[in-house]
Amino acid sequence: MTQQIELEGIISDSQLGQRLDQALAECFPDYSRSRIKEWILAERVSLDGKTVAKPREKVMGGEAVLIQAEFEEEVAAQPQAMDLDIIYEDDDILVINKPADLVVHPGAGNHDGTLLNALLHHCPDIVNVPRAGIVHRLDKDTTGLMVVAKTVPAQTHLVSQLQDRAITREYEAIAMGVMTAGGHVDEPIGRHPQRRTHMAVTELGKPAVTHYRVAEKFRAHTRLRLRLETGRTHQIRVHMAHLHHPLVGDPLYAGRPRPLRLADETLSTTLKRFGRQALHAAMLRLEHPITGETMQWTAPVPEDMVRLTALLRADTAEHGFDY
Repeated sequence: MTQQIELEGIISDSQLGQRLDQALAECFPDYSRSRIKEWILAERVSLDGKTVAKPREKVMGGEAVLIQAEFEEEVAAQPQAMDLDIIYEDDDILVINKPADLVVHPGAGNHDGTLLNALLHHCPDIVNVPRAGIVHRLDKDTTGLMVVAKTVPAQTHLVSQLQDRAITREYEAIAMGVMTAGGHVDEPIGRHPQRRTHMAVTELGKPAVTHYRVAEKFRAHTRLRLRLETGRTHQIRVHMAHLHHPLVGDPLYAGRPRPLRLADETLSTTLKRFGRQALHAAMLRLEHPITGETMQWTAPVPEDMVRLTALLRADTAEHGFDY
């Protein structure tokens, strides 16, 4: 299934000598240069009524442009009625508070019941947006805020903001061990050389920067606030493990939980059975992709992390600090 629309415009005289794909990207900023290049190569672009098929072709300025734009339906998943915790919605974007145990995209072992399936049901037209409008992901068991684009122009602008590091994402986490001060980690992340389901700090990885500050110290744990500059897979989890402060409950990077000396049975059991990484996307700030308005949302810390924090706080009050 495809969607077709016609885009019309005029090449500016000031664009004299530019490559065709560059000129069209400036004329139609709602669409990425790579997408425009695809349309040129597919012979869907004409200048003054003449089809052009070379992205490198130079423009003279003043040409009338007609693009027979085509969008392939890139989603094979089926719509499914699912409850979504919608924080904000308009004609262009959707902001949700994702619960734990919700996979964002279908994949091996998760063919349905994903956020993508829910989006296709909630907003059927989103089938015409690449990846159903999903511009960034949260791991299955990470909770919190995600923004979804409902249109191609909105997606193009949100992706551009992500690439320019103009979207602010702050997280709440509980890490193992006591961290004395905040800081940042600037270490590249790539696929683990032996464990293909894991990521790792590696020289061959992509740049990754995570800022963190200490929000509260406990006897043997630390509550953190973190801010991402980049968005690599498992970034916070990998960076905190690299600092030897993995997140509580992290099934990939925390290793076997160690018993906490003198802890009561309730806290010991909670730590041992905490069924996911203690990580929550608590704040999201961005420029609306169409209006340009600065918008910000927050999502309360989920109950499992609130309860764990309270138990750690009570334990520290009873036994003092170990450091």
